[in-house]
Amino acid sequence: MTQPSVALESPVRTYNEWDPLEEVVVGRLEGATIPTRHVTFDGNLPAIARRLYRPLAGRRYPRILVKRAQRELDGLVGLIEQAGVRVRRPDIVDFSVSCATPNWRSKGFCVASPRDGLIVVGDEIIETPMAWRSRQFEMRAYKTLLKEYFAAGARWTAAPRPRLLDSLYAGRDFRPSAPGEPVRYIVDESELVFDAADFARCGRDLFVTRSNVTNRTGIDWLRRHLGAGFTIHEVESRCPQPMHIDTTFVPLAPGKVLVNPEYVDPSRLPAILRSWDVLVAPEPDPIPGFLNAHLSLVSKWIAMNVFMLDEKRVIVEASQVRMQKALRDWGFEPLPTPFMNYKLFGGGFHCATLDIRRRGELQSYF
Repeated sequence: MTQPSVALESPVRTYNEWDPLEEVVVGRLEGATIPTRHVTFDGNLPAIARRLYRPLAGRRYPRILVKRAQRELDGLVGLIEQAGVRVRRPDIVDFSVSCATPNWRSKGFCVASPRDGLIVVGDEIIETPMAWRSRQFEMRAYKTLLKEYFAAGARWTAAPRPRLLDSLYAGRDFRPSAPGEPVRYIVDESELVFDAADFARCGRDLFVTRSNVTNRTGIDWLRRHLGAGFTIHEVESRCPQPMHIDTTFVPLAPGKVLVNPEYVDPSRLPAILRSWDVLVAPEPDPIPGFLNAHLSLVSKWIAMNVFMLDEKRVIVEASQVRMQKALRDWGFEPLPTPFMNYKLFGGGFHCATLDIRRRGELQSYF
C-alpha cells in the first residue's frame, strides 16, 4: 500500500528583497569562459568592451582576471557568513566545453550570477528560459542544490525551454538605440524568454523591465504561472541596452525604492508606487582602474546593484562613496565591500547572490 506523502516545511521561502536573510546561493568563477560571439553578448556590451572581447570569444577568462575577482568573491562570502547567513554554492562546471542543440552550437559563460537563471517566489524556485545561447545549459551547475531543495519540500519548476532560433534575435549588425530614440530590443516575441534578474519582488507585487533578454511573452508566462495571488507591474526603462532591473529599479525596504535617474522617469512609474519614497540614485563614482573601466560587462550604474541583508544593512561597492552616503542619509547601514573586479563577469552584489530563504511572511506593501 502506498504511504501518504508527508508535507515538509520548505527550505526555500522568499517574498521580497529585504526580509532578514537566512540562506543564500552565491555564484562561482571556476570554469568561466568568455561567451561565443553572438548578438546577445556583443549587443549588450559597451563599445570599447565589445572590441576588446571580440578576439577572446570562446576562450577561458585570463587567470589574472579570475584571481582578482575571486578575492573579492571570497570577501563577500565571508561577510555574509559573519552575518549568520548560510551560504550555498553551485557545482563547478567547465563552461569552455561546447554545447549543442539541433539548431546551434555554443560555448558557455559562467555561474557568477545565480540571480539570472533562478527566481524564488515563496516556496517555489523557478528555472528561467534565458535568451543567451551561452547560458542555455547553465542550470546543470545548480542541479545538486535544486534536487536537495526539492527533496526537503520546496516546489521546483522549469519554465518552457526555448529553442533560441536565429529568428528570435536581431542581426549581428544590431546597435543600441541612441538617446531620445525608442528602445530597440535584441529579442522579439517569437519565443518565450526571460531572465530572473529583470524582476524585483515586493510581496504580492513584482516589478519587471522588458529588456534584451526578457520579452513580453516571458513576462506573460510568469504572470499566468504565479496566478491571481500576485501582480506583475512593468517599469518603463529608457536604457539603450536594457538588461536586468537591478541597475534601474531596486526595492530596498517597505516603502523605499532606489531608481536610476538616467533610465527611469519617476513620474512614469506604476501608479501603485505613489505611496512609496522614490530615492533617486546619485551619479556613480568613476570606476577605478583601466581593466575595470574598459572590460566591465556592465554600465556605471552597477553602483545601484546592492544586496540587502535585512531592512537596514545593505552591501554596497566600496569604491562608490556617493552611494554609501546616500544610503546612510536614507536611514540604511551600508556595508562597503570591494567588488569592482567582479564586474568583468557581468554582475554586482545582487547578481552574485540568490536569496533562498528570508524570515518573513507573504503580504502586500501597497
